[in-house]
Amino acid sequence: MIKRALPLVLGAAVALTLTSCDSAAPSDTAGGTDAAASSIPEPTRVAESCEGNNGTLKIGLVTINLQALFFNQINNAAQNVADQAGVDLQIISGNDDSVTQANAFDNLIASGVDAIIVDAIDTDGIKPSVAKAAAAGIPVVAVDATVDDPAISTQVGTANAEGGAQIGDTLAELANDTGTVGIVGALNSTIQLERQKGFTDTVSAAGMTVGTVVDGRNIQENAQTAAENLLTGNPDMEYVYATGEPALIGLVAAVNSQSAQDRVKAVGWDLSDQAVTALQAGWLEGVVQQNTFEFGYEAMNAAIDLGCGRTAPTDIPVPTQIVTPANVGDYMYYLEK
Repeated sequence: MIKRALPLVLGAAVALTLTSCDSAAPSDTAGGTDAAASSIPEPTRVAESCEGNNGTLKIGLVTINLQALFFNQINNAAQNVADQAGVDLQIISGNDDSVTQANAFDNLIASGVDAIIVDAIDTDGIKPSVAKAAAAGIPVVAVDATVDDPAISTQVGTANAEGGAQIGDTLAELANDTGTVGIVGALNSTIQLERQKGFTDTVSAAGMTVGTVVDGRNIQENAQTAAENLLTGNPDMEYVYATGEPALIGLVAAVNSQSAQDRVKAVGWDLSDQAVTALQAGWLEGVVQQNTFEFGYEAMNAAIDLGCGRTAPTDIPVPTQIVTPANVGDYMYYLEK
């Protein structure tokens, strides 16, 4: 039997809740850390669970990979809510391959889960699986990657193109609107292509030149090789942009291996141990950081509500933060495993 639903959190209230939760985290100003700033924020809400179609409510989460800290933080946050709610959560990796991810998604449908959360590798390629879930009466929550399909019940995420534009403004100001910027991207990732476009449109409009783009395919080792080739092939290039965590880690490794810290300034996405070291060294000038924990909390809460027959907001926006060498100490909790 479905238990009494918690009060719904709607449109503006969602944005207010997320903003207020995020404002409890550190601001984008220089300063040291404190106890609150160095602790992972707990969920502000845990949705009330119910009986699923086959006993305990069952939810599947299909992620992009299990290598990146970014995805693991989403997974851990979702698991936190699932544990508190008494939900059976199954997490499956897409292993950076859209076909593998779609097969995993279809297997969850066949197993009879009550709701599915997906971080899509290919936001068009996942649509047939989303349609199958809808036909089976299984609600789908898209997290991180935006899947433009009416069968998606809830979208939890960041405006990736806007984040790319924001970090593009940061670099353009640093570069005085001049110079050439190379890009370490992931051309198989819809999300990172959006970040790339938002960035390139912004820096180009400011007067900078977009140079060579290399493809790390969202895999750290590939990104390092691609970044090394980028640096070797463009010895006069002053600036580099990395569109995701594997790309940025690969870029950091390439810069270090080529002792290029004095000739390159960089910006990118997603904190890691390697990114923090580069920020502290001063050559990495800015990182777009998404609230990964809020991604997981909100996606799982929405999946529980939908799986229990309740409604959930169509869009749940999660704010980003720009981490710099001046304020990086305030964001170290993102490195907690």
